[in-house]
Amino acid sequence: MDFGLWELIQIFGALAFFIYGMKMMSDGIQRAAGAQLRTILRSMTKNRFLGIFTGFLVTALVQSSSATTVMTVSFVNAGLLSLVESAGVMMGANIGTTITGWIVSILGFKIQLANYSIPLFALGVPLFLVAKGKTKYWGEFIIGFAILFMGLSALKNSVPDIKENPELLHFLKDFTEWGLLSRLFFVGVGAFLTVILQSSSASMAITLTMCAQGWLPLEVAAAMVLGENIGTTITAELASLVANTNAKRSARIHSLFNVIGVTWMILLLPFYLPVLTNLSEVLMSIDATQAADVPLILAAFHTSFNLLNVLLMLTFVPWLVKVATLSVKEEAVEDLERLKFLKNTAITPELSVEAVQKETAHFGAVVSRMNNFLEIIINSINKKEKALTFKRIEKYENISDIMEIEITAYITNLTDKKITTETSTKLRSFINIANDLERIGDIYFQISKTLEAKNNTNTYFLPDQHNGLNEMIALLSKAFSQMNSNLSSVSYSTVEKDSARAIENQINALRNKLKMKNLDRLGDEEYKIEAAMIYNNVFSSLERIGDHIINVTESVVGEI
Repeated sequence: MDFGLWELIQIFGALAFFIYGMKMMSDGIQRAAGAQLRTILRSMTKNRFLGIFTGFLVTALVQSSSATTVMTVSFVNAGLLSLVESAGVMMGANIGTTITGWIVSILGFKIQLANYSIPLFALGVPLFLVAKGKTKYWGEFIIGFAILFMGLSALKNSVPDIKENPELLHFLKDFTEWGLLSRLFFVGVGAFLTVILQSSSASMAITLTMCAQGWLPLEVAAAMVLGENIGTTITAELASLVANTNAKRSARIHSLFNVIGVTWMILLLPFYLPVLTNLSEVLMSIDATQAADVPLILAAFHTSFNLLNVLLMLTFVPWLVKVATLSVKEEAVEDLERLKFLKNTAITPELSVEAVQKETAHFGAVVSRMNNFLEIIINSINKKEKALTFKRIEKYENISDIMEIEITAYITNLTDKKITTETSTKLRSFINIANDLERIGDIYFQISKTLEAKNNTNTYFLPDQHNGLNEMIALLSKAFSQMNSNLSSVSYSTVEKDSARAIENQINALRNKLKMKNLDRLGDEEYKIEAAMIYNNVFSSLERIGDHIINVTESVVGEI
C-alpha cells in the first residue's frame, strides 16, 4: 500500500476533526455547568484528598486535563485556591484524563460508535439550534461527542494496517534496541506530540490508534504515554507565564509531579509492563498479542501509572510546594497599574467570572485609597506632604483609567465568545462597576486640581469649612468600606443594599446641610466668596462620589 501526501493529509484532517469534537464537547459542558464547576473547585478542595477527587471529577466531566489545570492556575492566581489545594487538583486531573483513554479504547475500537454519531446529531442539533439557556449547551456537548467519535473513526481508517506495510516495523525497530535510551527517546516523542497538538487527549488518541493498527508495540506506546504526561504540563506553564507568583508555583507543582512520576516509571517500565499485561489479560479476557487489544492494556497502563504516582507523591505534597516555591522566586512588588487576577483568557467566560469579580474588588480597593489622600490634602499643613499627595492622586487617577480599560477589554474579549445569558448579565455588571470606579477617580483628581489652585492663590478655608469636608470624607470612608465589602462577597446574590443606601442618604443629607449653611454665611465679613465657591464645588463633588459608590452596589445586586 502506498502511503503519501494525500494519506498524511487525511490523517491530519481526521485528527483535526477529533480535536474539534473534543473542544466542542468540553466547551459545551463548561458553559452548561460552569457555575457548578466553580462551586466544586471552591468547596471541595479543603484538603489534598478532596482536591484529588475534585480534579478527577472535573477532568472526567470536561474531558480535558488542560482545561482543569488552566482553571486551577487561574483560581490560584485569583486567590481562590492555595498551593496545597491546587496540588491535589492537579494530581486528580492526571487521573481524570485517563478516562479519555478508556473511552477511546472501549467505545472507539471495540464498538463502532461512529455508526451512532448520526442519531447523536439528531438529538444534539435541535437542542443547540432551538433550545435556550443550559439546554442549548448540552446540545453543543452532544454534538461535540458525535464529532469526536466520527473523527476517531476517520483517524482509525486513515492509519494503514501494519500488515499491509510491514517495512515500517523494521524502521521502528532501529529505535527500540537502545534500552533506557530508547525509552527516553519515545518519551520525548510523546511530549513533543502533545506540545504540538496542545492536547494530551489528541496525542493519546493517535497513540491508541497506532497501537490498534499494529504500528506501535506496547513498550513504545507506554513510553509515549509517559511523554504525553510531561507534554500536558506545558499548557499550565504557558497559562502561568502572565500570572502572579503563586500561579506560576502551582503550574510548577504540576510539572514536578509529572516529571518525577515519569522518571521512576521509565526505570521500572521493563518490569512493570509484563506484570500489567498479565493482569490485564486475566481481568479483561484479552490477548496482548492481538493489536486490537493493545489499546486496552495501554489505557490500563495510563490509569495505573497515574494512580500509583498520586499514591506515592501524596505524602510529599508539602515538599512539592516547597520546591516549587524555591524554584519560582517571589516577584518584586507589583506595580498597581498591573491587573492582579485577569491574567489569561484560556478558559471559558463561565469560568472567568470569579477572576473578573476579584479584579473588580481590587479596583474598588485601589480607588478607595484616594479618599485618604484627599483627607491629607485638606488637613495637612506640610507643603511637601501636600505636593506629594497631589502627585499620588494624579497617579491613582491614571491607574483607574488603565484598570477600567483593561477590565473592559478583558470582558469584551469574553463576550466575543459563546456565552450564557446569566454570565452575560454578570459581565455587563462588572463593566458598569468599572465605569463607576473610574469616574470616582476622575472626580478625586478634579477636586485635587481645584484645591491645588486654591493653595496657589492663598485662599483659605475656615474651621467650619474644614470640619464640613472632614465630615463628608468620613461618611465616604464608611461608604467605601461597605462598597468594598459588597464587591468582595463570595456571591453577589447574598448582597443587600440597605446599609449602602442608608450611608448614601446620610451623604445626601450632609450635602444639603453644608449647602444651606454655606449660602447662609455668604454675608459674613470673614466668609470669603472665593473660598465659599471652592468649598461648594468640593462638597458637591464629594456627594457625586457617593452617587457612584451606591451605583456600584446597585450593579452588584443587579439593579443596573
